[in-house]
Amino acid sequence: MPAPHNSKSFPIQESRALVAHLMGRKAHIYWLDLLSNLILGWGGFYLVVVSPTFSALNIASFLVSSFALYRVAIFIHEIVHFKKGSLKNFVAFWNLMAGFPLLIPSFTYYGVHNDHHKRDTYGTNNDGEYLPFGAEQGWKIVAYVFLSVILPLLFLIRFLILTPISWIIPSIGRYAWEHASSLTIDIAYRRPPPTKLDGKFWRLQEVCATIYAWVGVLLVYTGTLPIKLAITWYLTTLFIFTINSLRTLGAHAYRNPGDVKMSVADQFLDSVDITGGILAPFWAPVGLRFHATHHLFPQMPYHNLGKAHALLVNNLSDNSLYLSASRNNLWHALSTLWQDSSLSQKNH
Repeated sequence: MPAPHNSKSFPIQESRALVAHLMGRKAHIYWLDLLSNLILGWGGFYLVVVSPTFSALNIASFLVSSFALYRVAIFIHEIVHFKKGSLKNFVAFWNLMAGFPLLIPSFTYYGVHNDHHKRDTYGTNNDGEYLPFGAEQGWKIVAYVFLSVILPLLFLIRFLILTPISWIIPSIGRYAWEHASSLTIDIAYRRPPPTKLDGKFWRLQEVCATIYAWVGVLLVYTGTLPIKLAITWYLTTLFIFTINSLRTLGAHAYRNPGDVKMSVADQFLDSVDITGGILAPFWAPVGLRFHATHHLFPQMPYHNLGKAHALLVNNLSDNSLYLSASRNNLWHALSTLWQDSSLSQKNH
């Protein structure tokens, strides 16, 4: 079964009524959060480049910069949930200051993540953000984390080499779109042909990311920028992808073998809320520590997910099913996933 509980008894209507007043986005929160972390992120990045390697300032700057830019990068998850046409300046600014320099423009998540929330797609073989880790061998969990080592280089190759070639050879463009244009966890995922869900300006974003990549490489190659900047970029993006891989593993139970369609309640019970741990806001920023609650209310802004969680825990007439998706911390979530994987292999 995709979920170990009776999802049919989940109080969806009651839950929706309790949190209906929390669906409004507050633009000033998004802007203040993004701007402050951009200052910390790129300011810290600069200090890493100019400070003596492995000095106290160098190490501290790297940690501050990496966590701040990780938080900035995670805003892509909020962006794809914006209503069409809303906060357009925010999306454009995010791409200019984070999406392009980190080589993760917003089109790499549009459509792909929307499919992840569809009832007919979630947890199936067509869901690029889902693999049945909880029902397969444990080595696949470890391999997924280690994949982060090469991801920054793959994205660099995608925009530095594949994109310019695709403008000349259309078949390369189709390959790049299907196999190298999606922030997913399934490396076998093939992205469907572009639709309106993939964003109106994805080709422009592709061009901009390519320009950023080529300018950066050329400035380092000519000595205008130090090689240390390129190393710092790689280590920072490696940090972001690695932390995010651990967060992703802790976001779901991953019990669906891939051939079962799951209701909204099933999706919730196959997802995870992290209720404790002082480090949770750092490794699961922008509301993603409440990932199960997010799957109940995909349009709820991140700044209200914590409030929604507290309301549901304290006010549901029966909160037992709701609490069943909770884990104490990241270690609890990851160890539960590993135990599910081990138990599944024993049963086979």
